[in-house]
Amino acid sequence: MIVSDRTLKELLRSGELLVEPLEDYQIQPASIDLRLGNNFLKMDENSVESITMDSKIRYNEITREEIVIPPQSFMLAVTREYVKLPDYITAFVEGRSSIGRIGLFIQNAGWVDPGFEGTITLELYNANRLPIRLTSGRRICQIVFALMDKKADFPYSGKYQYQRGAKGSRLHEDMDKN
Repeated sequence: MIVSDRTLKELLRSGELLVEPLEDYQIQPASIDLRLGNNFLKMDENSVESITMDSKIRYNEITREEIVIPPQSFMLAVTREYVKLPDYITAFVEGRSSIGRIGLFIQNAGWVDPGFEGTITLELYNANRLPIRLTSGRRICQIVFALMDKKADFPYSGKYQYQRGAKGSRLHEDMDKN
C-alpha cells in the first residue's frame, strides 16, 4: 500500500521515517519530492576500452552547485536529502513529470530496500540534442513509500548502506561473480 501524505507526516514526526533536510512543500499527496545535491560522478571514459561487470569503474567526481549534462550523456548525482527507512517500509524513486518533459530521465536502479539509510544516488540521462543545466537544491525526483505486509527478516545492509554523496557502481563486488 502506498503511504499517504498524512501517514508520511506521522512517520516523520515519530522518527520512524527520516528524510532530512525536509521542507513542508516537499511533501506531496503520495510522495516526497527530493532535491538535487551538489555531488556528481561521470565515468572516466578515457581510462578503459569498455565497461565490464567484473572490473571496478573509474569515475571523475564533480562537486558544484550547477552542472551541465551534455546531449545523450549519462551522469550520477545525489539527493540532498538523507533517508532512513524502517524495516517495514520500502520505497522507489521516480523522476518528476516536469523534469521528464525536458528530456531528463532519472532512475535510481530500482527499489529502496527496507532498512536502507543514506543519500540516494540518481542515474541521470539527457535524451535531448541540447545540454541541460541543473542547479543544486531544485526538486528533481520523488520518493514513494510503500508499507510491506510484514517486517523484513533481513533489512538492507548492503554495499551502499550509509552512503553520502553520489556512489558509483560496485557491481564488481557482487558475490555471484565467477
